[in-house]
Amino acid sequence: MTQKKPTPEREAIDHSIADHTDQYFNKTKKIVRQFGDKTVTYAVFMRRPVIFCPKLMVDWLENICEIRGHSFKIEPCFEEGEWVGAGEPLIYITGSFQNLVDLETLYLQKLGSACVAAYNAYTMCSYLPKVQFMAMDARHCAGSEMAEMMAYAASVGSEAAQKEHDAVGFVGNANNSTSYFFNQNKGLGTMPHALIGYAGSTLRAAEMFAESFPNEPFTVLVDYYGAEITDALAVCQKFPEMAAAGNISVRMDTHGGRFIEGLDPATSYAVLEHHIPRGIRQYRSEQELKWLVGTGVSAAAIYYLRDELDKAGFDKVKIVASSGFSHEKCRVMGSIKAPIDVVGTGSFLPANWSETYATADIISYDKVPTVKLGREFLLRKDK
Repeated sequence: MTQKKPTPEREAIDHSIADHTDQYFNKTKKIVRQFGDKTVTYAVFMRRPVIFCPKLMVDWLENICEIRGHSFKIEPCFEEGEWVGAGEPLIYITGSFQNLVDLETLYLQKLGSACVAAYNAYTMCSYLPKVQFMAMDARHCAGSEMAEMMAYAASVGSEAAQKEHDAVGFVGNANNSTSYFFNQNKGLGTMPHALIGYAGSTLRAAEMFAESFPNEPFTVLVDYYGAEITDALAVCQKFPEMAAAGNISVRMDTHGGRFIEGLDPATSYAVLEHHIPRGIRQYRSEQELKWLVGTGVSAAAIYYLRDELDKAGFDKVKIVASSGFSHEKCRVMGSIKAPIDVVGTGSFLPANWSETYATADIISYDKVPTVKLGREFLLRKDK
């Protein structure tokens, strides 16, 4: 019987997998081909609590099955967006050992970091449930594949927070290619600092934007020249109708080396004393105090900008806060009810990469349970 010749697509994918998988899996594949195949079940798990984000991994496996003409049984142990404890099996994969062994490296890459990023996104949205979030992570990702994983993760974590805490969550991201994860057809955003430097003033950059994109709402950065209050008011005064309609937002992105215009340590404490005195009388770490009354985009800075906008009659103008908005900073901002309308963040990306490692162990060979000593917790409870 003549063996069917592999298609060019099959040859290309086999070559790519062989090049990108760990070499000991390639050698194991050859050994199993020589000495006889077995049906195996892999249990995939992580060593820390996460939110389950299996789609990209499962889609990839199913695509490989179709190209190679194989069949695997893929059994997720949780629904997408559910909490998973440390060490709990995330998913079981059953099939030919020969056909599965060279895929482990690649499918694990598509799972761990997404699960941790989703956990972080969920936490951020839960701490600030009334705030819109915008994913601005793409610049910090190691290529477009990672950017896709992180956008997917943010959408899953956001949806979990929406279900559990009635949070607004992530409403979009900064580029077109992954905007569909947020039910958008394009990325969000209006101007970078570079445009303000090019224009020569914050106001002129806003004018240029309005001329190029007439009647489109815009967000203007106000920290470029260190005149957050002056420039925010100048833009609103130039476009009063848009400001009154809520179509202007001001984005605070002040770096941590200075206070915003009009604040210093004493006045920062005074601002929070006026708005939420208990917020600074609770125990706070040094980092938490900086987020409250320190340099950069602090809670005091956000309250102060809100006060100045409101006093000038621009109460409909929104505040977008960015710069280091991790889930820890979101927790602090939420604890003192900082008047933020939108958070622009990429800080849901995993900070400790070793926490993103997903692991797969075989737990049965030809339906006989067996697993590496110490990993018995992965064995099926119903077997």
